[in-house]
Amino acid sequence: MNVPTWIWLATVGALVAVILVDLFVVDHNPHAVTMREATRWVLFYMALAAAFGVGLWFFSGPAHAGEFFAGYITEYSLSVDNLFIFVIIMSAFRVPAIHQHRVLLVGIVIALIMRGAFIAVGAAAIAAFSWVFYLFAAVLFVTAYRLVMGKDDDHEYKENASLKLLRRVVPVTDEFHGARTTVKLDGRRHFTPMLVVMIAIGTTDLLFALDSIPAIFGLTQEPYLVFTANAFALMGLRQLYFLLGNLLNKLVYLSVGLSIILAFIGVKLVLEALHDNELPFINDGRPVGWAPEIGIPLSLGFIAGVLAITTVASLVKVRRHPEAARGVDGSEPGAGSEQGSNDRSDDGSNDRSDDGSNDRSDDESHGRSDDGSNDRSGSGSRQG
Repeated sequence: MNVPTWIWLATVGALVAVILVDLFVVDHNPHAVTMREATRWVLFYMALAAAFGVGLWFFSGPAHAGEFFAGYITEYSLSVDNLFIFVIIMSAFRVPAIHQHRVLLVGIVIALIMRGAFIAVGAAAIAAFSWVFYLFAAVLFVTAYRLVMGKDDDHEYKENASLKLLRRVVPVTDEFHGARTTVKLDGRRHFTPMLVVMIAIGTTDLLFALDSIPAIFGLTQEPYLVFTANAFALMGLRQLYFLLGNLLNKLVYLSVGLSIILAFIGVKLVLEALHDNELPFINDGRPVGWAPEIGIPLSLGFIAGVLAITTVASLVKVRRHPEAARGVDGSEPGAGSEQGSNDRSDDGSNDRSDDGSNDRSDDESHGRSDDGSNDRSGSGSRQG
């Protein structure tokens, strides 16, 4: 797939335009995102991805369109697992509901930039060394095992190295100052928790990219398709956060479904590596001709089928056994429905915009230190 430079620039420019429009909407009228609004935005971004895939079908053929859709669905489904961590981070920092959309938008832009760099490195490695597929497959197998064994379940957020370094190098206030990322106190410029939580969202997503990027390279080796599939998945992810906030705890079999998908793509990567084998201890360094090839139609059908079965099985399980619902933000199982994604303020209310007013009291946007929120430098963990 030969993608001219101007198409790359046009694609990135279009993404930047969408981000700027979204940011303008957020800044123009900060508010807690409602279910209806989140639904509209999720459908909008899905429609954009579908239109992009149809365009690929007409201009580049069904093969590349199929690879894009398979990659997009895979990245979107893997990104749903990110939402659990996003909920925990929002709760740990006690981000006001009216600012959560802005936090997610900027955090995901940071994540997209870092994923772009990761994709470039991965594409260069694959072009230079065919054995990289074996390495990617090993990553997916390990991740699949950890998911199915529940070893990636962690309801306690801990600040990563980048955040700890930020706190040591620059002064950070203990309380929010509206949507501002910096504030001048006593003649000295300070960063606010708003910036810290944005960086937390962006850098934490990079950890998930360590398995999602190898997964999509198992479906397509075209950097342009890998990047655009990631971009559409991430852009729609923040709205999915608000839409599925109260439903996340009901997806009890999500980890099982994702582990099956990752293992399937891992097998596909191994087979791809065998086709171009160069390792001397495998078939004397020659390609393995008998290795079967898993096509995109089969991959797309398998991934969609597993996700459908996982979702239905999860909902049936929770319907029959409500106690099976898992806590999302560190609460007891079943309590997640009471602490949705829009429920992150001091008084636990979701009804901030009923009166249509944008005025917020000081204790909602600024006062976050009365209950001990100043102490975030230890493990960085707090339950909302």
